[in-house]
Amino acid sequence: MIRYFAAHPTAANLLMLLLVVLGIAALPTLERETFPEFAPQEVQVSLAYPGATPEDVEQAVCKRLEDAIDAVNEVEEIRCQALENSANAVVTMTEQGDFAQFMDDIKSAVEAIDGFPVQVELPVIEQLGRTDQVVSIAITGPLSPPALKAYAEELKDRLQRLPLVSQVILSGFSEHQLQVRVSAEMLQRHGLSISDLANAISRQNIDLPAGSIETRQRNYLIRFMDQRGSLQGLEELVIIGAGSGGEIRLGDIASIQDSFELDEEKILFNGQRAALLQVNKAKTEDTLRVFNAVQDFIAHEQQLAPPAVKFTLTNDSSSVVRDRLQILTSNGMQGLLLVFLVMWLFFQLRFAFWVAMGLPISFLGGLFIMSLLGQSINMISMVALLITLGLLMDDAIVIAENIATHLRKGKSAFRAAVDGTAQVMPGVLSSFLTSVAVFAPLAFLSGNMGKVLEVIPVVLIAVLAVSLLEAFLILPHHLEHALRNHEADPQSAFRQRFDAFIEWLRNDLLGRAIDTVIHWRYLFLGLVLALFMASLGMLAGGHLKRIAFPDIDGDSFEARLLLPQGTPLWRTEAVVAQISAALQRVDDHYTPLQPGQQHLIEDVTIRYNQNLDAAEKGSHVATISVDILGSEARVGRVDDYLQRWRQEVGVIPDIISLNFKEP
Repeated sequence: MIRYFAAHPTAANLLMLLLVVLGIAALPTLERETFPEFAPQEVQVSLAYPGATPEDVEQAVCKRLEDAIDAVNEVEEIRCQALENSANAVVTMTEQGDFAQFMDDIKSAVEAIDGFPVQVELPVIEQLGRTDQVVSIAITGPLSPPALKAYAEELKDRLQRLPLVSQVILSGFSEHQLQVRVSAEMLQRHGLSISDLANAISRQNIDLPAGSIETRQRNYLIRFMDQRGSLQGLEELVIIGAGSGGEIRLGDIASIQDSFELDEEKILFNGQRAALLQVNKAKTEDTLRVFNAVQDFIAHEQQLAPPAVKFTLTNDSSSVVRDRLQILTSNGMQGLLLVFLVMWLFFQLRFAFWVAMGLPISFLGGLFIMSLLGQSINMISMVALLITLGLLMDDAIVIAENIATHLRKGKSAFRAAVDGTAQVMPGVLSSFLTSVAVFAPLAFLSGNMGKVLEVIPVVLIAVLAVSLLEAFLILPHHLEHALRNHEADPQSAFRQRFDAFIEWLRNDLLGRAIDTVIHWRYLFLGLVLALFMASLGMLAGGHLKRIAFPDIDGDSFEARLLLPQGTPLWRTEAVVAQISAALQRVDDHYTPLQPGQQHLIEDVTIRYNQNLDAAEKGSHVATISVDILGSEARVGRVDDYLQRWRQEVGVIPDIISLNFKEP
């Protein structure tokens, strides 16, 4: 095969062109996301229990759910969260289970429970598919909270109609309600009670079926609807009718307020009341394409928005993918340039060019194989691609150097290309198999960690396999063509001095060093073994730390606050204000250190009624989220910012926990 491809330029060039074209064609089909997707293994069971406290939900719902589901086969873990008015259970399947059968078994087990209180509504059982957050849109402006929510809901509906957007979640508001407030004196004056007032409102807020009309063309269903969903509609509602035509309306005896069920369910964005639209993607969607679509949508909507209403993109998780792609591209270009320059120092210009071309050809071929295998461009696959940058050029360099050696022995260019490649072929294959042996075990790890890490050997072996193909079948022909009937580059003074230095380094310095090592071989073998044992000792003694993934600075961090249950909202707001003031001092400290003295902190989002660490809801919990300058544009580490923030906050009395962390 080596001889055939070296002797037939059409075959070698067609193979190279095929790899390049297939790789370029595969690029648009590769999805870009944060982490690789894997098969579902979780089922979510949700039940509503109106009017129940978390303690009631735990006793009446969660315990019965756990007992029933525990009897199902292939259950690995059950997590039931007792909330106010509801319970939410997540059931994880073992790796060996069949998900369709597992889902059916869960449904049967839950539907067979007959000990729930009568107030508990029918369970909702669904596959817990993973959706990745792409970005959030903060909507602020001089609108009342009800008007802001109504506008955000309209925007959400339009956003969900975008083809690339899978899910949009609106947060910052609880259930909308109209509160009717009436004094006891007013009720007594008109001879009414609270129940009379409630019944009057209920009678005139109806939505009932009223039969059907059948015609030859079609059937019509008739409903009677008289629902008063607006403040004005409730004010006009007749409470007492008089025979003389006089009427007493609800607005005459009561004040009606447009409000929300929970005061603590609110979000502040940079100090303003905000609606937050969280845009999520499904596993089949590309993170960067979704982000670009949302960005274009917001740019268009900003032109149509009411005066002073502002849209801000925040919680941008696509920046992680974008930054890693930039690193990969930058490192690839730098590697290509360095390989070319180094090879140029030792060989002719065209010789160095074809050796360096092995890098993009191998990458493009590897990307094509990734698309065939259903892989995506994510943080893990990019780690594998970065590793291959340091490995895939080895084969081409070894083959090129050996071809040059055979040429110096007086062989023709064709003979040198064939013999030089064939001679090192066993060693190059051994090097490839060694890499496979090192990384292949990652494909057999169990658990979610194994599902994530199995991407590394798949991508790495694919790219290295293509590099072997390029090195054995494409490179020999191009090097033979570069060397045939081609005079050596003119020997400049620099090249002559450099060649002389390399000869001295190889024959004198390195040669004498090798002779010394061989002469004292047992001593050096002992030193190597001692170094190996010392390395093992550092691992065993804990001097060298081990973690699954290194900490990589993101572009955001949080403070999660938990106060005692029953803490009023005003107290939580006061503590949040104290934490926010400390954050401002952190920004004042680090801003002068940033390039151009840019503010370190870009946006601050305060969410009341949320703390993911505490798994509780209420007026006693809150989360302060901070967006900062991108890692490439700032000075300092997130750990330093968090430590400074913690010091600035100091000691706050009566809090249960205050956690500073990256999300």
